[in-house]
Amino acid sequence: MPHRDWIPPTPYDLRRSLLVLRRGPYDPAFRAARDGLLWRATRTPLGPATLRLAAGDPAVGCTAWGPGADWALENLPALLGADDDPAAFVPHHPLVAESLRRHRGVRLARTGLVFEALVPSILEQRVTTEEAYRAWRLLLRRFGEPAPGPGAELDMFVPPEPRTYRLIPSWEWHLAGVDPKRSAAVVRAARVARRMEEAATMELPRALARLQAVPGIGPWTAAETLQRSNGDPDAVTVGDLHLPGTVGYALAGERDADDDRMLELLAPYAGQRHRAARLVLLAGVAPPRRAPRQRHARIARL
Repeated sequence: MPHRDWIPPTPYDLRRSLLVLRRGPYDPAFRAARDGLLWRATRTPLGPATLRLAAGDPAVGCTAWGPGADWALENLPALLGADDDPAAFVPHHPLVAESLRRHRGVRLARTGLVFEALVPSILEQRVTTEEAYRAWRLLLRRFGEPAPGPGAELDMFVPPEPRTYRLIPSWEWHLAGVDPKRSAAVVRAARVARRMEEAATMELPRALARLQAVPGIGPWTAAETLQRSNGDPDAVTVGDLHLPGTVGYALAGERDADDDRMLELLAPYAGQRHRAARLVLLAGVAPPRRAPRQRHARIARL
């Protein structure tokens, strides 16, 4: 079993650095075990792989299984945040400074896999988080493949390859709760998956433009994707239902901030706006709710 150790800078928080890759607590491609181990199933350019990551002192150890094991271990430092430079970040608000102090071990992960991050981001468009996580879970279990090695014993699944997404019939999308607009966007992206992967090595403006060239992929989806595939510290999410209000409330006491106001508040963090917004979210400060949580209806029952 191939194995690699990576010695991170101190402090380092493995769990919080990688949990952004998990799509809900029951994600078939990600497990956060009670013993502190993290398990990740992924589809690399060389094939499926299962990763077992353990935080040690001083190294993070990773064991890999499957055809893509060597690729995954070669790119392990980037996944764990070796390419990230938190020292470039300068806080301009007391809340952000305090959150940075409390979470100095958090680094921006970089998977290098654009299409893998793109599909669940598309599924999260215009629906509740619960609906999107359910769709991702059902699609992986129905059309993915069991993760290599011990991943199969953990009931983990590798995301489908692009060609598989293109062949999913309409009624299967419906049963997973995915409407035609989102399923069509996934299929269109799958048809040009190789072109999507090229965005992993592009600067942010070009990468955003490359993803948004596909109909059905807008600024929100592109930013959410590149935050994970590229680990870009400036890929701030616009078009989100809650983020502007959260940032506005945390930084200026304004609960009704829109995207323009959010970008205005984040302007001092140019080049690091995503990191600043993430630190706001890690601080756990949010405006109080005005109404009960919205209930959702599953289209599969229609």
